[in-house]
Amino acid sequence: MSIVLAEEKTYGAGSGGSQDSASSHADEVFERPSGWRGVYTHPTTQVALLGFICFMCPGMFNALTGLGGGGKVDPTSNSNSNAALYATFAFFAFFSGSAINVLGPRRALILGTWGYSLYIASFLATNINPDAGAFVVVAGAVLGICAALLWTAQGVIMMAYPTEAQKGLYIGIFWAIFNLGGVVGSAVAFGANFHSEANGVGNGTYIGFLILTLIGVLLPIFLVAPEKMIRTDGTRVQPVQHASWKTEFLSLFVAVKRDPWIVLLFPMFFASNYFYTWQFNGYNGALFNIRARGLNNFVYWVSQIFGSFTIGFFILDSKRYRRRARAFIGWSIVFIFAFAVHIWAYFYQKTYTRASIPPDATKMDFTDPAYPAHVWLMIFYGLLDSMWQTTVYWLMGAMSNDPAKLAVFAGFYKSLQSAGSAVIWRADALSAPYMNMFLSSWCLAVGGLIAAFPMIYLRVKDHTELEDETLITFVGVEKAGE
Repeated sequence: MSIVLAEEKTYGAGSGGSQDSASSHADEVFERPSGWRGVYTHPTTQVALLGFICFMCPGMFNALTGLGGGGKVDPTSNSNSNAALYATFAFFAFFSGSAINVLGPRRALILGTWGYSLYIASFLATNINPDAGAFVVVAGAVLGICAALLWTAQGVIMMAYPTEAQKGLYIGIFWAIFNLGGVVGSAVAFGANFHSEANGVGNGTYIGFLILTLIGVLLPIFLVAPEKMIRTDGTRVQPVQHASWKTEFLSLFVAVKRDPWIVLLFPMFFASNYFYTWQFNGYNGALFNIRARGLNNFVYWVSQIFGSFTIGFFILDSKRYRRRARAFIGWSIVFIFAFAVHIWAYFYQKTYTRASIPPDATKMDFTDPAYPAHVWLMIFYGLLDSMWQTTVYWLMGAMSNDPAKLAVFAGFYKSLQSAGSAVIWRADALSAPYMNMFLSSWCLAVGGLIAAFPMIYLRVKDHTELEDETLITFVGVEKAGE
Protein backbone atom coordinates (compact mmCIF):
# COMPACT_ATOMS: atom_id res chain seq x y z
CA MET A 1 0.00 0.00 0.00
CA SER A 2 1.27 3.48 -0.80
CA ILE A 3 -0.11 6.70 0.59
CA VAL A 4 -0.87 9.54 -1.80
CA LEU A 5 -0.21 13.02 -0.48
CA ALA A 6 -1.81 16.23 -1.68
CA GLU A 7 -0.73 19.73 -0.76
CA GLU A 8 -3.52 22.24 -0.22
CA LYS A 9 -2.93 25.95 0.22
CA THR A 10 -5.77 27.74 1.98
CA TYR A 11 -4.84 31.34 1.27
CA GLY A 12 -8.27 32.67 2.10
CA ALA A 13 -8.48 31.26 5.62
CA GLY A 14 -8.17 34.56 7.39
CA SER A 15 -4.59 35.20 6.33
CA GLY A 16 -5.32 38.50 4.72
CA GLY A 17 -6.27 36.63 1.57
CA SER A 18 -5.12 36.92 -1.99
CA GLN A 19 -6.99 38.02 -5.07
CA ASP A 20 -6.59 34.58 -6.61
CA SER A 21 -8.03 32.99 -3.54
CA ALA A 22 -10.89 35.44 -3.43
CA SER A 23 -11.82 34.77 -7.01
CA SER A 24 -11.46 31.01 -6.88
CA HIS A 25 -13.37 30.68 -3.63
CA ALA A 26 -16.01 33.32 -4.20
CA ASP A 27 -19.34 32.30 -2.67
CA GLU A 28 -22.77 33.08 -4.01
CA VAL A 29 -24.44 35.85 -1.99
CA PHE A 30 -27.92 35.16 -0.60
CA GLU A 31 -30.47 37.48 0.94
CA ARG A 32 -30.83 36.95 4.66
CA PRO A 33 -34.33 36.27 6.06
CA SER A 34 -36.16 39.19 7.63
CA GLY A 35 -38.40 39.54 10.66
CA TRP A 36 -38.43 36.99 13.49
CA ARG A 37 -36.88 34.30 11.30
CA GLY A 38 -34.01 36.63 10.49
CA VAL A 39 -33.35 37.13 14.22
CA TYR A 40 -33.67 33.42 15.01
CA THR A 41 -31.36 32.29 12.20
CA HIS A 42 -28.84 35.09 12.73
CA PRO A 43 -25.32 33.70 13.36
CA THR A 44 -25.04 35.75 16.56
CA THR A 45 -28.26 34.22 17.90
CA GLN A 46 -27.13 30.72 17.04
CA VAL A 47 -23.67 31.14 18.57
CA ALA A 48 -25.24 32.64 21.69
CA LEU A 49 -27.53 29.58 21.85
CA LEU A 50 -24.46 27.38 21.57
CA GLY A 51 -22.98 29.32 24.49
CA PHE A 52 -26.10 28.62 26.56
CA ILE A 53 -25.85 24.91 25.74
CA CYS A 54 -22.34 24.88 27.19
CA PHE A 55 -23.53 27.17 30.00
CA MET A 56 -25.98 24.47 31.07
CA CYS A 57 -23.73 21.43 30.67
CA PRO A 58 -19.93 21.99 30.83
CA GLY A 59 -20.66 25.12 32.89
CA MET A 60 -22.46 23.05 35.56
CA PHE A 61 -19.67 20.48 35.41
CA ASN A 62 -17.14 23.25 36.13
CA ALA A 63 -19.23 24.52 39.04
CA LEU A 64 -19.53 21.01 40.49
CA THR A 65 -15.83 20.23 40.07
CA GLY A 66 -14.86 23.54 41.63
CA LEU A 67 -16.64 22.62 44.86
CA GLY A 68 -13.85 20.15 45.62
CA GLY A 69 -14.57 16.43 45.45
CA GLY A 70 -17.70 17.20 43.44
CA GLY A 71 -19.23 18.56 46.65
CA LYS A 72 -18.81 15.22 48.41
CA VAL A 73 -17.38 14.49 51.84
CA ASP A 74 -15.29 11.65 50.38
CA PRO A 75 -13.65 12.90 47.16
CA THR A 76 -12.18 9.51 46.12
CA SER A 77 -15.07 8.56 43.82
CA ASN A 78 -14.93 12.00 42.22
CA SER A 79 -11.19 11.68 41.57
CA ASN A 80 -11.54 8.19 40.08
CA SER A 81 -14.41 9.43 37.93
CA ASN A 82 -12.39 12.37 36.62
CA ALA A 83 -9.46 10.07 35.86
CA ALA A 84 -11.78 7.86 33.76
CA LEU A 85 -13.41 10.92 32.17
CA TYR A 86 -10.20 12.50 30.96
CA ALA A 87 -8.71 9.19 29.84
CA THR A 88 -11.64 8.53 27.48
CA PHE A 89 -11.75 12.20 26.49
CA ALA A 90 -8.05 12.13 25.57
CA PHE A 91 -8.55 9.09 23.34
CA PHE A 92 -11.85 9.91 21.62
CA ALA A 93 -10.99 13.57 20.98
CA PHE A 94 -8.61 12.38 18.24
CA PHE A 95 -11.41 10.68 16.30
CA SER A 96 -14.54 12.69 17.10
CA GLY A 97 -14.29 14.66 13.85
CA SER A 98 -15.31 11.62 11.80
CA ALA A 99 -18.31 11.05 14.08
CA ILE A 100 -19.38 14.68 13.64
CA ASN A 101 -19.24 14.22 9.87
CA VAL A 102 -21.76 11.35 10.12
CA LEU A 103 -24.00 12.72 12.86
CA GLY A 104 -23.92 16.44 12.13
CA PRO A 105 -23.26 19.07 14.82
CA ARG A 106 -26.83 19.19 16.14
CA ARG A 107 -27.13 15.44 16.79
CA ALA A 108 -23.61 15.36 18.19
CA LEU A 109 -24.49 18.13 20.66
CA ILE A 110 -27.60 16.24 21.80
CA LEU A 111 -25.53 13.09 22.39
CA GLY A 112 -22.74 15.08 23.99
CA THR A 113 -24.93 17.01 26.43
CA TRP A 114 -26.75 14.05 27.96
CA GLY A 115 -23.46 12.73 29.33
CA TYR A 116 -23.33 15.73 31.68
CA SER A 117 -26.80 14.92 33.02
CA LEU A 118 -25.75 11.31 33.61
CA TYR A 119 -22.61 12.47 35.41
CA ILE A 120 -24.46 14.77 37.83
CA ALA A 121 -27.17 12.14 38.37
CA SER A 122 -24.45 9.74 39.52
CA PHE A 123 -23.45 12.18 42.29
CA LEU A 124 -27.06 12.43 43.38
CA ALA A 125 -27.21 8.63 43.47
CA THR A 126 -24.13 8.37 45.69
CA ASN A 127 -25.54 11.03 48.01
CA ILE A 128 -28.58 8.79 48.44
CA ASN A 129 -26.64 5.50 48.44
CA PRO A 130 -22.96 5.81 49.43
CA ASP A 131 -22.23 2.36 47.95
CA ALA A 132 -22.92 3.62 44.40
CA GLY A 133 -19.39 4.95 43.89
CA ALA A 134 -18.81 2.72 40.86
CA PHE A 135 -21.70 4.50 39.11
CA VAL A 136 -19.79 7.81 39.34
CA VAL A 137 -16.70 6.25 37.73
CA VAL A 138 -18.69 4.71 34.87
CA ALA A 139 -20.58 7.98 34.35
CA GLY A 140 -17.24 9.79 34.15
CA ALA A 141 -15.96 7.44 31.45
CA VAL A 142 -19.17 7.91 29.45
CA LEU A 143 -18.93 11.68 29.85
CA GLY A 144 -15.42 11.60 28.36
CA ILE A 145 -16.87 10.23 25.11
CA CYS A 146 -19.77 12.70 25.18
CA ALA A 147 -17.47 15.65 25.90
CA ALA A 148 -15.35 14.78 22.85
CA LEU A 149 -18.49 14.96 20.68
CA LEU A 150 -19.72 18.18 22.28
CA TRP A 151 -16.48 20.13 22.02
CA THR A 152 -15.78 19.00 18.46
CA ALA A 153 -19.30 20.00 17.38
CA GLN A 154 -18.83 23.32 19.15
CA GLY A 155 -15.63 23.88 17.19
CA VAL A 156 -17.37 23.13 13.88
CA ILE A 157 -20.08 25.72 14.55
CA MET A 158 -17.62 28.33 15.77
CA MET A 159 -15.54 27.85 12.61
CA ALA A 160 -18.45 27.95 10.18
CA TYR A 161 -20.89 30.64 11.32
CA PRO A 162 -18.90 33.90 11.58
CA THR A 163 -17.23 35.72 8.73
CA GLU A 164 -13.44 36.04 8.88
CA ALA A 165 -13.75 39.52 10.39
CA GLN A 166 -16.08 38.31 13.15
CA LYS A 167 -14.28 35.25 14.52
CA GLY A 168 -12.80 37.00 17.55
CA LEU A 169 -16.13 38.61 18.40
CA TYR A 170 -18.07 35.35 18.15
CA ILE A 171 -15.52 33.42 20.19
CA GLY A 172 -15.79 36.15 22.83
CA ILE A 173 -19.59 35.88 22.88
CA PHE A 174 -19.41 32.12 23.30
CA TRP A 175 -16.79 32.08 26.04
CA ALA A 176 -18.47 34.82 28.05
CA ILE A 177 -21.78 32.94 28.13
CA PHE A 178 -20.09 29.58 28.75
CA ASN A 179 -18.03 30.84 31.71
CA LEU A 180 -21.14 32.38 33.23
CA GLY A 181 -22.34 28.78 33.62
CA GLY A 182 -19.66 28.18 36.22
CA VAL A 183 -20.54 31.48 37.90
CA VAL A 184 -24.29 30.74 38.10
CA GLY A 185 -23.72 27.11 39.10
CA SER A 186 -21.43 28.24 41.90
CA ALA A 187 -24.00 30.81 43.03
CA VAL A 188 -26.67 28.08 43.13
CA ALA A 189 -24.43 25.86 45.24
CA PHE A 190 -23.53 28.74 47.55
CA GLY A 191 -27.15 29.81 48.02
CA ALA A 192 -28.42 26.27 48.55
CA ASN A 193 -25.80 25.60 51.21
CA PHE A 194 -25.57 29.05 52.77
CA HIS A 195 -26.91 27.89 56.13
CA SER A 196 -24.91 24.67 56.09
CA GLU A 197 -21.58 24.23 57.82
CA ALA A 198 -21.19 20.64 56.68
CA ASN A 199 -18.46 19.43 54.32
CA GLY A 200 -20.74 18.11 51.58
CA VAL A 201 -23.68 19.45 49.56
CA GLY A 202 -27.24 18.28 49.96
CA ASN A 203 -29.44 16.52 47.42
CA GLY A 204 -31.05 19.84 46.46
CA THR A 205 -27.82 21.16 44.97
CA TYR A 206 -27.37 18.08 42.76
CA ILE A 207 -31.03 18.19 41.73
CA GLY A 208 -30.68 21.86 40.74
CA PHE A 209 -27.60 21.10 38.64
CA LEU A 210 -29.34 18.09 37.07
CA ILE A 211 -32.35 20.19 36.01
CA LEU A 212 -30.08 22.76 34.37
CA THR A 213 -28.14 20.11 32.44
CA LEU A 214 -31.40 18.51 31.25
CA ILE A 215 -32.42 21.91 29.86
CA GLY A 216 -29.05 21.90 28.10
CA VAL A 217 -29.88 18.56 26.48
CA LEU A 218 -33.02 20.10 24.94
CA LEU A 219 -31.43 23.32 23.65
CA PRO A 220 -29.55 21.79 20.65
CA ILE A 221 -32.95 20.98 19.12
CA PHE A 222 -33.36 24.71 18.44
CA LEU A 223 -30.11 25.06 16.53
CA VAL A 224 -30.46 25.73 12.81
CA ALA A 225 -28.82 23.12 10.59
CA PRO A 226 -25.43 24.51 9.43
CA GLU A 227 -26.24 24.09 5.72
CA LYS A 228 -29.29 26.38 6.18
CA MET A 229 -27.29 29.18 7.81
CA ILE A 230 -26.54 32.41 5.95
CA ARG A 231 -23.75 34.56 7.34
CA THR A 232 -24.06 38.30 7.87
CA ASP A 233 -22.26 38.94 4.54
CA GLY A 234 -24.81 36.83 2.66
CA THR A 235 -22.63 33.75 2.12
CA ARG A 236 -24.16 30.39 2.93
CA VAL A 237 -22.45 28.10 5.44
CA GLN A 238 -21.30 24.92 3.75
CA PRO A 239 -21.42 21.61 5.63
CA VAL A 240 -18.02 20.93 7.19
CA GLN A 241 -16.70 17.66 5.80
CA HIS A 242 -14.24 15.77 7.97
CA ALA A 243 -11.87 13.18 6.63
CA SER A 244 -12.07 9.50 7.53
CA TRP A 245 -10.62 8.40 10.84
CA LYS A 246 -7.52 7.05 9.08
CA THR A 247 -6.92 10.37 7.34
CA GLU A 248 -7.51 12.30 10.56
CA PHE A 249 -5.14 10.09 12.53
CA LEU A 250 -2.36 10.27 9.92
CA SER A 251 -2.74 14.03 9.59
CA LEU A 252 -1.57 14.40 13.18
CA PHE A 253 1.88 13.16 12.17
CA VAL A 254 1.87 15.29 9.04
CA ALA A 255 1.14 18.43 11.08
CA VAL A 256 4.09 17.73 13.37
CA LYS A 257 6.37 17.11 10.39
CA ARG A 258 5.31 20.30 8.63
CA ASP A 259 5.31 22.49 11.77
CA PRO A 260 7.47 20.77 14.42
CA TRP A 261 7.55 23.86 16.66
CA ILE A 262 4.08 22.86 17.92
CA VAL A 263 5.83 20.16 19.98
CA LEU A 264 7.27 22.88 22.22
CA LEU A 265 3.71 23.77 23.27
CA PHE A 266 2.93 20.19 24.33
CA PRO A 267 4.12 20.73 27.95
CA MET A 268 1.78 23.75 28.20
CA PHE A 269 -1.03 21.62 26.79
CA PHE A 270 -0.37 18.86 29.33
CA ALA A 271 -0.27 21.30 32.25
CA SER A 272 -3.33 23.34 31.20
CA ASN A 273 -5.85 21.38 33.33
CA TYR A 274 -3.36 19.53 35.53
CA PHE A 275 -3.40 22.22 38.23
CA TYR A 276 -7.19 22.03 38.65
CA THR A 277 -6.95 18.97 40.90
CA TRP A 278 -4.86 20.65 43.58
CA GLN A 279 -6.83 23.90 43.32
CA PHE A 280 -10.23 22.22 43.72
CA ASN A 281 -9.45 19.17 45.89
CA GLY A 282 -6.08 19.90 47.49
CA TYR A 283 -6.96 23.48 48.45
CA ASN A 284 -10.64 24.36 48.13
CA GLY A 285 -11.92 20.91 49.11
CA ALA A 286 -9.31 20.32 51.81
CA LEU A 287 -9.48 23.60 53.75
CA PHE A 288 -13.04 24.98 53.46
CA ASN A 289 -16.54 23.91 54.44
CA ILE A 290 -19.15 23.59 51.72
CA ARG A 291 -20.57 27.12 51.78
CA ALA A 292 -17.08 28.66 51.74
CA ARG A 293 -16.16 26.32 48.87
CA GLY A 294 -19.24 27.54 47.00
CA LEU A 295 -18.19 31.17 47.47
CA ASN A 296 -14.60 30.37 46.46
CA ASN A 297 -15.90 28.64 43.35
CA PHE A 298 -18.05 31.65 42.47
CA VAL A 299 -15.21 34.17 42.62
CA TYR A 300 -12.91 31.75 40.79
CA TRP A 301 -15.13 31.60 37.69
CA VAL A 302 -15.89 35.33 37.80
CA SER A 303 -12.17 36.06 37.77
CA GLN A 304 -11.81 33.76 34.74
CA ILE A 305 -13.94 36.11 32.66
CA PHE A 306 -11.89 39.17 33.64
CA GLY A 307 -8.53 37.42 33.21
CA SER A 308 -9.29 36.14 29.72
CA PHE A 309 -10.63 39.49 28.53
CA THR A 310 -7.75 41.46 30.04
CA ILE A 311 -4.89 39.50 28.50
CA GLY A 312 -6.72 38.76 25.26
CA PHE A 313 -8.03 42.24 24.45
CA PHE A 314 -5.57 44.58 26.15
CA ILE A 315 -2.35 42.60 25.59
CA LEU A 316 -2.50 39.92 22.90
CA ASP A 317 -4.77 41.92 20.54
CA SER A 318 -3.31 45.34 21.37
CA LYS A 319 -2.77 47.68 18.42
CA ARG A 320 0.17 49.39 20.13
CA TYR A 321 2.72 46.58 19.70
CA ARG A 322 3.91 44.24 16.97
CA ARG A 323 2.65 40.67 17.23
CA ARG A 324 6.05 39.28 18.31
CA ALA A 325 6.24 41.90 21.07
CA ARG A 326 2.73 41.03 22.22
CA ALA A 327 3.66 37.34 22.35
CA PHE A 328 6.63 38.04 24.63
CA ILE A 329 4.62 40.44 26.83
CA GLY A 330 1.81 37.90 27.21
CA TRP A 331 4.28 35.10 27.98
CA SER A 332 6.04 37.27 30.57
CA ILE A 333 2.79 38.15 32.34
CA VAL A 334 1.73 34.51 32.58
CA PHE A 335 5.22 33.47 33.74
CA ILE A 336 5.27 36.10 36.51
CA PHE A 337 1.73 35.17 37.55
CA ALA A 338 2.61 31.47 37.66
CA PHE A 339 5.53 32.06 39.99
CA ALA A 340 3.79 34.62 42.21
CA VAL A 341 0.61 32.56 42.68
CA HIS A 342 2.46 29.31 43.36
CA ILE A 343 4.84 30.93 45.85
CA TRP A 344 1.80 32.36 47.63
CA ALA A 345 0.08 28.95 47.60
CA TYR A 346 3.22 27.19 48.90
CA PHE A 347 3.07 29.08 52.19
CA TYR A 348 -0.46 27.74 52.71
CA GLN A 349 0.24 24.21 51.48
CA LYS A 350 3.18 23.62 53.84
CA THR A 351 0.87 24.12 56.85
CA TYR A 352 -1.33 21.04 56.24
CA THR A 353 -1.38 17.48 54.89
CA ARG A 354 -4.06 14.90 54.16
CA ALA A 355 -3.54 13.40 57.60
CA SER A 356 -3.85 16.73 59.40
CA ILE A 357 -7.22 17.52 57.78
CA PRO A 358 -9.42 14.38 57.71
CA PRO A 359 -12.67 14.55 55.70
CA ASP A 360 -14.79 14.97 58.84
CA ALA A 361 -12.68 17.82 60.26
CA THR A 362 -14.18 21.22 61.03
CA LYS A 363 -13.06 23.38 58.14
CA MET A 364 -12.67 27.08 57.39
CA ASP A 365 -15.84 29.15 56.96
CA PHE A 366 -16.11 32.49 55.18
CA THR A 367 -16.71 34.13 58.55
CA ASP A 368 -13.26 33.09 59.82
CA PRO A 369 -10.61 35.85 60.12
CA ALA A 370 -8.16 33.92 57.90
CA TYR A 371 -10.67 33.53 55.07
CA PRO A 372 -10.13 36.83 53.13
CA ALA A 373 -6.47 36.11 52.38
CA HIS A 374 -7.30 32.55 51.34
CA VAL A 375 -10.12 33.56 48.98
CA TRP A 376 -7.82 36.03 47.21
CA LEU A 377 -5.59 33.09 46.29
CA MET A 378 -8.59 31.45 44.57
CA ILE A 379 -9.23 34.69 42.67
CA PHE A 380 -5.65 34.87 41.45
CA TYR A 381 -5.69 31.19 40.51
CA GLY A 382 -8.75 31.92 38.38
CA LEU A 383 -6.94 34.81 36.72
CA LEU A 384 -3.89 32.62 36.07
CA ASP A 385 -5.94 29.80 34.58
CA SER A 386 -7.87 32.06 32.20
CA MET A 387 -4.72 33.87 31.07
CA TRP A 388 -2.96 30.53 30.56
CA GLN A 389 -5.75 29.09 28.38
CA THR A 390 -6.18 32.32 26.39
CA THR A 391 -2.44 32.56 25.71
CA VAL A 392 -2.24 28.94 24.55
CA TYR A 393 -5.08 29.45 22.07
CA TRP A 394 -3.58 32.74 20.87
CA LEU A 395 -0.16 31.15 20.29
CA MET A 396 -1.71 28.37 18.21
CA GLY A 397 -3.59 31.00 16.22
CA ALA A 398 -0.36 32.95 15.67
CA MET A 399 1.21 29.87 14.04
CA SER A 400 -1.38 29.62 11.26
CA ASN A 401 -4.74 30.85 10.00
CA ASP A 402 -5.48 27.60 8.16
CA PRO A 403 -8.54 25.99 9.82
CA ALA A 404 -7.33 22.50 8.86
CA LYS A 405 -4.00 22.99 10.60
CA LEU A 406 -5.56 24.72 13.61
CA ALA A 407 -8.06 21.86 13.97
CA VAL A 408 -5.16 19.42 14.26
CA PHE A 409 -3.42 21.68 16.78
CA ALA A 410 -6.64 21.90 18.81
CA GLY A 411 -6.85 18.11 18.76
CA PHE A 412 -3.35 17.92 20.24
CA TYR A 413 -4.38 20.47 22.84
CA LYS A 414 -7.54 18.74 24.06
CA SER A 415 -5.97 15.28 24.05
CA LEU A 416 -2.82 16.24 25.97
CA GLN A 417 -4.84 18.46 28.29
CA SER A 418 -7.13 15.54 29.11
CA ALA A 419 -4.20 13.15 29.51
CA GLY A 420 -2.65 15.44 32.12
CA SER A 421 -5.97 15.66 33.94
CA ALA A 422 -6.35 11.87 33.96
CA VAL A 423 -2.91 11.43 35.52
CA ILE A 424 -3.36 13.91 38.37
CA TRP A 425 -6.96 12.94 39.18
CA ARG A 426 -5.86 9.32 39.49
CA ALA A 427 -3.00 10.41 41.76
CA ASP A 428 -5.52 12.23 43.93
CA ALA A 429 -7.73 9.13 44.05
CA LEU A 430 -4.71 7.17 45.32
CA SER A 431 -4.28 9.78 48.09
CA ALA A 432 -1.04 11.25 46.81
CA PRO A 433 0.32 13.84 49.28
CA TYR A 434 -1.07 17.29 48.68
CA MET A 435 2.44 18.72 48.61
CA ASN A 436 3.47 16.31 45.84
CA MET A 437 0.42 17.29 43.78
CA PHE A 438 1.12 20.97 44.34
CA LEU A 439 4.82 20.80 43.49
CA SER A 440 4.19 18.75 40.34
CA SER A 441 1.60 21.33 39.22
CA TRP A 442 4.08 24.15 39.85
CA CYS A 443 6.94 22.39 38.04
CA LEU A 444 4.76 21.51 35.03
CA ALA A 445 3.45 25.09 34.79
CA VAL A 446 6.93 26.61 34.85
CA GLY A 447 8.38 23.89 32.61
CA GLY A 448 5.59 24.38 30.08
CA LEU A 449 6.24 28.11 29.89
CA ILE A 450 10.00 27.64 29.55
CA ALA A 451 9.49 25.09 26.75
CA ALA A 452 7.19 27.51 24.91
CA PHE A 453 9.69 30.38 24.95
CA PRO A 454 11.90 29.06 22.06
CA MET A 455 8.76 28.43 20.02
CA ILE A 456 7.71 32.07 20.51
CA TYR A 457 11.20 33.34 19.67
CA LEU A 458 11.68 31.20 16.54
CA ARG A 459 8.15 30.68 15.24
CA VAL A 460 5.85 33.60 16.06
CA LYS A 461 6.11 36.28 13.38
CA ASP A 462 4.61 39.74 13.02
CA HIS A 463 2.51 38.47 10.11
CA THR A 464 1.48 34.98 9.05
CA GLU A 465 3.48 33.91 6.02
CA LEU A 466 1.97 32.12 3.03
CA GLU A 467 3.78 28.87 3.84
CA ASP A 468 2.11 28.85 7.26
CA GLU A 469 -1.22 28.43 5.47
CA THR A 470 -0.16 25.12 3.94
CA LEU A 471 -1.09 21.74 5.30
CA ILE A 472 -0.24 18.42 3.72
CA THR A 473 -3.18 16.10 4.10
CA PHE A 474 -3.71 12.47 3.31
CA VAL A 475 -6.38 12.31 0.64
CA GLY A 476 -6.32 8.73 -0.48
CA VAL A 477 -4.76 5.33 -0.30
CA GLU A 478 -3.78 3.46 -3.43
CA LYS A 479 -2.64 -0.05 -3.99
CA ALA A 480 1.03 -0.34 -4.74
CA GLY A 481 1.71 -0.09 -8.44
CA GLU A 482 -1.46 1.82 -9.34
